Amino acid sequence: MKRLRIEITGIVQGVGFRPFVHNLARRSAIAGWVANDGRGVVIEAEGEQPAVAAFLAALRTEAPPLAVIDAIRTGALTPAGDKEFAILASDPAAARLALISPDVATCADCRAEIADPADRRYRYPFTNCTNCGPRYTIIEDVPYDRVRTTMAAFKMCPACRSEYEDPADRRFHAQPNACPVCGPAYRLLDRDGRPLPGDPLAEARRLVAAGKVAAIKGIGGYHLACNALDAEAVAALRSRKVREDKPFAVMAGSLEAIRARCRVDAAEEELLAGTARPIVLLAKGPGYDLAAAVAPGNPYVGMMLPYAPVHWLLLAPGDVWVMTSGNTSDEPIAFEDDDALARLAGIADFFLAHNRPIRCRADDSVARVFAGRPYILRRSRGFAPAPVRLNAPGPAVLACGGELKNAFCLTRGDLAFMSAHVGDLENMATYNAYTDAIAHYQRLFDVVPEVVAHDLHPEYLATKYAMECGLPRVGVQHHHAHIAAVLAEHGESGPAIGVAFDGTGYGDDGRLWGGEFLLADLKGYTRLAQLAYMPLPGGARAIREPWRLAARMLYELYGADFVNKDIPFTRTLPAGWELMLDAAAKGLNAPLSSGAGRLFDTAAALLGIRGTINYEGQAAVELELAAAGRRGRVLPYDVTAGEPAVVDFRPAFAALADALGRGTPPALLAADFHATLADAVASVVRRLAAASGVRKVALSGGVFQNVTLLGQVVGLLEKDFTVLLHRRVPANDGGLALGQAAVAIERSR
Repeated sequence: MKRLRIEITGIVQGVGFRPFVHNLARRSAIAGWVANDGRGVVIEAEGEQPAVAAFLAALRTEAPPLAVIDAIRTGALTPAGDKEFAILASDPAAARLALISPDVATCADCRAEIADPADRRYRYPFTNCTNCGPRYTIIEDVPYDRVRTTMAAFKMCPACRSEYEDPADRRFHAQPNACPVCGPAYRLLDRDGRPLPGDPLAEARRLVAAGKVAAIKGIGGYHLACNALDAEAVAALRSRKVREDKPFAVMAGSLEAIRARCRVDAAEEELLAGTARPIVLLAKGPGYDLAAAVAPGNPYVGMMLPYAPVHWLLLAPGDVWVMTSGNTSDEPIAFEDDDALARLAGIADFFLAHNRPIRCRADDSVARVFAGRPYILRRSRGFAPAPVRLNAPGPAVLACGGELKNAFCLTRGDLAFMSAHVGDLENMATYNAYTDAIAHYQRLFDVVPEVVAHDLHPEYLATKYAMECGLPRVGVQHHHAHIAAVLAEHGESGPAIGVAFDGTGYGDDGRLWGGEFLLADLKGYTRLAQLAYMPLPGGARAIREPWRLAARMLYELYGADFVNKDIPFTRTLPAGWELMLDAAAKGLNAPLSSGAGRLFDTAAALLGIRGTINYEGQAAVELELAAAGRRGRVLPYDVTAGEPAVVDFRPAFAALADALGRGTPPALLAADFHATLADAVASVVRRLAAASGVRKVALSGGVFQNVTLLGQVVGLLEKDFTVLLHRRVPANDGGLALGQAAVAIERSR
């Protein structure tokens, strides 16, 4: 006989792990017990040696689908002579340290039940079990029990209670367990909140088919939805939401409906159909037939599959609906009923609401596949609050993140808990959501921060929040945080040659950085090279109006006579351009920036692709789309030695202007621009590696969401270097807080 103590850490609570162990033990003739503790699950298993070995192996290979096992540790014990296997009660104090599962898409078993007329949960839109359903969005506090979730008001009926208490049932301790007798319900409302007649789901489906716009309350908040094939409905939604060009996300009723319209490879299908169910960016295929206003002028579209029972009940397998966040531009997603009615009544024609409160709002996550693996663009529902494990423990840190695409981070020991996507901290509603989420995370993970980490930009609201915390502060330079985030994701401490390319970040010299080559570890960095500074005529207006950057670039290259250059751009200059350039030449409201994002803006405007933008990064996105599928020529550029070295792309812009004058198509020149930038990155990295001896390269910053550039840079470097990319947090500012936290911990040692 043999007895083992087995300690399992990871996401193993609230995911059906104890009943799994109980049933596995009985099947394997194992006696002993299982219980939750502060780090995960503890088991004492006793039986004949082969049975114990098989039991131990099956713990990992047969674990429940939602379990995430970080480690299994074992130790030998003296056999105690147990004859049965039991599930012991958890210690509430220890359970406060348990990891919390993200919200998980409806499993196949639950989908079968809601589709079965003979099942008691037939067409019930809140069906779930321990393998699926809401988690993070309904939790009020820990330990994770029903009384501390938004299901507390719904008393289980005898049938549900029997399932909940039976270790052999897949709903054993499923905290959101419910049925039509005892659980939440949907209701249909007009714009004024008055009930509408009929079956709520059937009537909602009928109204969408008739061209109406719906506000649908789901797991993490409200969606605005309409038929994606109905051009008038999509145009109405776009107009009412005040969203001029940015693509809408689309939910399809089946994978077949996506395949019929998009090119989907095996990795993309796996991402679409996984438990997280993010929006996945896919290339439009020859059968694409959605309304033009869904993703105007874009060869890609964001598609997702149903992830809550209500979606499976609303959408038939062939349906495709726009399913975009329930908000107006720049506001947080609505998740409370009264707020939704107040903010969305001017957008939606009707509301499909339910009476289960949402505790934590969570937008849909967004991802694409790069090099056969997921590449996260927005980390939220389905991923948060699963932790990133750091390479060493440290003090509890609150990392406040940045201003745009904000997400914050809270650490406990060697775990970093990134928040769900918060958004741009540019209005009071988003800032209030941010502060509420920070307070909730501290309760949820039982963490009292000892240190607060923040960006150096003094005007970021996240920085101001840090300044008011009353805690020891660690300021982290923006681009150092980007590179530290990549290192932290991979369990690395550095050093690495970090290439941080984005639009704007506050630099040590008070200027706007954004095209940086850093020799960095988690503690500090040296700026070894940078993109040449360029003035931003009109300050922030230059970001919204990239034509200003192109005009300034031509002025630097050719003087005031650039206007006589026979290229399309000079024929589209708006009135007042002379005054703008004159002010910039005098240094009036023309801050200097080394941002790589501004190079993309300049090129997009010069090539006539986008002179003004309607959403952040639009010019760069459209420049990439123009270049997609083409391999360009490398244009001239200069690298000037120094501390830091300076990479100057003015020769490349001169070449672009000359080629335009010869009638070269803009799409070919867009490809040339990408090839030139990639070549410059690789060339500078090789120089810096030769001087430093470092052979590890980390790529971060929002510009590296451009997979055309990313693919070319990786292709040029991967044979000779270890190239680290983001996989678990976004390359954009949504991953910034992880880097801030890692730096703060390292500096505290």
